[in-house]
Amino acid sequence: MSSQTDEDAEADGHPLAPVFRICFVCTGNICRSPMAEAVMRQLIRERGYEKLVTVESAGTGEWHVGEPADPRTVEALTRRGYEADDHRARQFDPAWFVTHDLVIGFDRGHERILRSWAPSDDARASVQIITDVDPEGAGVDVPDPYYSDADLFDQVLSVIERSCRALLQQLEPALRQGAR
Repeated sequence: MSSQTDEDAEADGHPLAPVFRICFVCTGNICRSPMAEAVMRQLIRERGYEKLVTVESAGTGEWHVGEPADPRTVEALTRRGYEADDHRARQFDPAWFVTHDLVIGFDRGHERILRSWAPSDDARASVQIITDVDPEGAGVDVPDPYYSDADLFDQVLSVIERSCRALLQQLEPALRQGAR
């Protein structure tokens, strides 16, 4: 990573700006998407890319807006060493397409809804399913654990961890370029 500070970069006329802006989107923003946000933030932090990638999450529905993550989500994340205490659910706003490079859903329903909200072909192209990058589960929907037990939360977290690692691996060449 470059030894240039943010202030130095800005003084040189090259402000450091995020290379990638990601929003994970599930149904209510209390289970899957907060998991992915927490996992990806930690992976980014571990590799020193915090200034190059922004990560957020939201839901397609408004049912849980303002609520914390489901307690089972927090428990699953905490058991594996992730931070998840300050999450508050919110609904995805289609206006966000212009401020995000990737809008990542967890199943074909999310993909369909998000693409229908997209205002342009470019915005539709930014919509992906998280498992599309997962070599072990490419194209498989991530089940919603909300109506299940803690075991499914742990299984879902495993899929999300694997998919987030694969996603970051794909982004890393561009991130290394952005870090120079």
